Amino acid sequence: MKVKVLTIFPEIFPGFLATSLTGRALKEGLWSLEAVNIRDYAFDKHGSVDDTPCGGGAGMVMRPDVLGAAIEANYQKGRLVYMSPRGKPLTQKMSHELSLEQDITIICGRFEGIDQRVLDEYNVEEISIGDYILTGGDQAAMILLDTVVRLIPGVLGNSSSIENESFEAGLLEHPQYTRPIEWKGRQVPEVLLNGNHKLIDEWKKSEAIKITKERRPDLLKENS
Repeated sequence: MKVKVLTIFPEIFPGFLATSLTGRALKEGLWSLEAVNIRDYAFDKHGSVDDTPCGGGAGMVMRPDVLGAAIEANYQKGRLVYMSPRGKPLTQKMSHELSLEQDITIICGRFEGIDQRVLDEYNVEEISIGDYILTGGDQAAMILLDTVVRLIPGVLGNSSSIENESFEAGLLEHPQYTRPIEWKGRQVPEVLLNGNHKLIDEWKKSEAIKITKERRPDLLKENS
């Protein structure tokens, strides 16, 4: 997978993506990352990329001519994504779909956002990582890439670990335990110690349903 990130802060990348599984996969060539500085496509010596919003209002808006030039110079094929709080919510299903892509280009906005004409002109796909506001799209892009890269074949050594994770079956994950068996008077559930894998699987599913009902009942409705 080839990833390009359009940003005014290219020095941020790869950030935490250079560590752990995603970092190892990056070194092994299972995916690549290029951070492109949008300011390189500005038309003045100051590298200006924004201007005041038409119609008034607080903040600044990223200019369509500058951002458009950056897109046209760097985007050839694949998914073109803009990290935006008004975008389609990121889900595990979407992460799986994106992990199958050969090329992904991500636009990281700043200020009050980017000119709507850019989104319309290039048919940009808007994706949100949650109902909150960040200082920019760079952090959101890293989170998106973390969820996607780990699903690329070969990144995780044990594929079964993906199958049993939260959201894979439309449920939150069951509780996890390890040694010591007793800690501060708290015991590991006996069912996990008896070696009966059928009962263990039934317990895991039951606990996953219970936790999902308590914390994310909306997931049960979506998958009913």
